[in-house]
Amino acid sequence: MRIYKECRHCNKELRGRTDKKFCDPQCKSAYQYQIEKQNPERFYNKVDNQLKLNRKLLKEYNRGGKVTIRCNILWELGFNQNFFTHSWKNQKGDIYFFVYEYGFLKITESKIEKYVLVIWQDYMIKNYNLKI
Repeated sequence: MRIYKECRHCNKELRGRTDKKFCDPQCKSAYQYQIEKQNPERFYNKVDNQLKLNRKLLKEYNRGGKVTIRCNILWELGFNQNFFTHSWKNQKGDIYFFVYEYGFLKITESKIEKYVLVIWQDYMIKNYNLKI
């Protein structure tokens, strides 16, 4: 009696070595990706989740195009200023950090830390050296 094994990813019948687990390298890679994707501790997932949260909060609190908000409000909701996608420097030398199209600049007014929230504008491309 012959025992047939199946590919762990696509369930196709395996041919060849008796210890074979996958029908080809693509199935092996796809299987490993699925397993790792379920692991919440994956570095990529942590970064991606934080960027999504940061963008959501910046979008939610910046309904006017340019808004100032106390830092602790966003921090309490899980905002982490160390996660951003790019930065932009204005003519004054202030560096805005962006999470995709939503940006923030940390300032201090009357000893209170605040963020100035902005939305990416077309004129910023000139100073950004971005080729679109």
